[in-house]
Amino acid sequence: MLSLFGIAFLAGVVAGISPCILPVLPVVLVGWSVEGADEGTFARQRRRRALSLVAGLVISFSLFTAVGAELLSAAHLPDVFLHDLGIATLFIFGLSLVVPRLAQLLEGPFARFAREGTRGTRSSFLCGIGLGFVFVPCAGPVLATVAVLGARHHASFTTLALSFCFGVGVCLPLLVVALAGDRLIERNRWLTARARRLRPIAGMVLIVMSVSVALNLTAPLQRALPSYTASLQHWIEGGQATTKSLRSLSGERSADALAQCEATAASGTESGLSNCGIAPEFKGITGWLNTNLNKPLTMQGQWGHVVLIDFWTYSCINCQRSLPHVKNWYDRYRGVGLQVVGVASPEFAFEHDVQNVKAGAQALGVHYPIAVDANLATWQAYANQYWPADYLVDATGMIRHVGYGEGNYTHTESLIRSLLRAANPGRPLPPPTSVADTTPTGSLTPETYLGADRSAFQENGSVTSGSTEHFDFPASTQNGYYNLGGTWTASGESITAGAKAEIDLNFTAKNVFLVLAGNGTVTERLNGHLLRTFQVRGVPSLHQLVALPRQRDGELRLSVTKGLSAYAFTFG
Repeated sequence: MLSLFGIAFLAGVVAGISPCILPVLPVVLVGWSVEGADEGTFARQRRRRALSLVAGLVISFSLFTAVGAELLSAAHLPDVFLHDLGIATLFIFGLSLVVPRLAQLLEGPFARFAREGTRGTRSSFLCGIGLGFVFVPCAGPVLATVAVLGARHHASFTTLALSFCFGVGVCLPLLVVALAGDRLIERNRWLTARARRLRPIAGMVLIVMSVSVALNLTAPLQRALPSYTASLQHWIEGGQATTKSLRSLSGERSADALAQCEATAASGTESGLSNCGIAPEFKGITGWLNTNLNKPLTMQGQWGHVVLIDFWTYSCINCQRSLPHVKNWYDRYRGVGLQVVGVASPEFAFEHDVQNVKAGAQALGVHYPIAVDANLATWQAYANQYWPADYLVDATGMIRHVGYGEGNYTHTESLIRSLLRAANPGRPLPPPTSVADTTPTGSLTPETYLGADRSAFQENGSVTSGSTEHFDFPASTQNGYYNLGGTWTASGESITAGAKAEIDLNFTAKNVFLVLAGNGTVTERLNGHLLRTFQVRGVPSLHQLVALPRQRDGELRLSVTKGLSAYAFTFG
């Protein structure tokens, strides 16, 4: 885990030299000197103010990213409150430099608490706090993981520490910029002599940049520059060890017994069964489907049965590939003591809705009991982090096996049969099922999210939640990345098409899927050749875009009609 903090720091350094930091550079250059660099000001005081601004940025950015959702939820404030507060802070600081009387009014309540020489440090620190609330560096897997865990109220000391390490890394280049500005003032007597008269110019820079951030006017400049750090970022954060560590963040909070179950499954032991503790009860379930009158089930009520708890979500292609096996096990063994409970754990906001889960389950032919875990309370009780994930419970309520992801279906079925025999000695079992294993093999393009919260693989800039932006395609798209064209409006989880909206994706896979919602059409071109135009209607659902005879590289261009929303690409 210690190595992950180092990776977070390096990922931050790379993000700190990427095009994403352009909007804050002018603020860093002038914001640390909000009190002005008057003639006679000591260099040490100027540098202290530069350090204070960057420290404020690190602290507010780290806290906002890791626990902002928790704080806003506890205070019953909207998600954009801190972002808007940061913009307002920068605007007011800029205005105070232009209007000295305003500066006096703002400083009045705090004047008696200030020591000589600390006023500028305090102001720079507060300016940095405001800047941290609006700072949006390019997000890779580390920052995306912290942001998602924070948004789902799964924040911990570890995620806060990761956010802090990333923040320190990303702010190091900014500190260099701030200190370079200090050096420029120190060496230029003309600037030093006229510092007071230059304050209004610094204030106008802050005002212009706060308005630009509010209206997202800096996006065209960011998109105009090449994504020169994308490959370096992917090299630092895309390793298998890093991916495994990120996925196991909440696994550190799980019991040792559950960790032992996972280790046993990975080792491929002959039995594959462990004693992993009593299965936690279903918690925070917002709705039940496919039970008698949709009444809730309890784990204690299932004692005497072998229970397979399957964490899934209906738009997840990995879950959909595993469903035929789970459904067949339920149909084959429910008459001899097997109960299956599908815990529907949302990945996107639309999957919180019970009716959407019901429609998705019906479309997929799922008839066993489903617990809608909209608030991820049961997910957290099991310290789970995967879609799909299976927890096999024996007739005494003990978790005996944990399986993550796809594959190993024959082994899992053999464990089910072993537990059924132990629960009912001498009772004959039906023959095993025979369902083809469609788990992909080889190196695939990873799941690719399009919304602002987890967009890590967009090559021509980035999207900002709540903003509408126009994108132009670059000359080419590198493998594993995508570019946007035309006009798109972003939310945290999706992007919605405007005029002439297109997506260009370079992938490695046999099958390509995309979660889409709304009413409209999508036209597909694969490697420049027209594939088809298909209709999208209604609630978000998974659509298969490409089905190739074998896995290979390809370029997919989608033309999307206005109003359609796209959430995430998945691959098989």
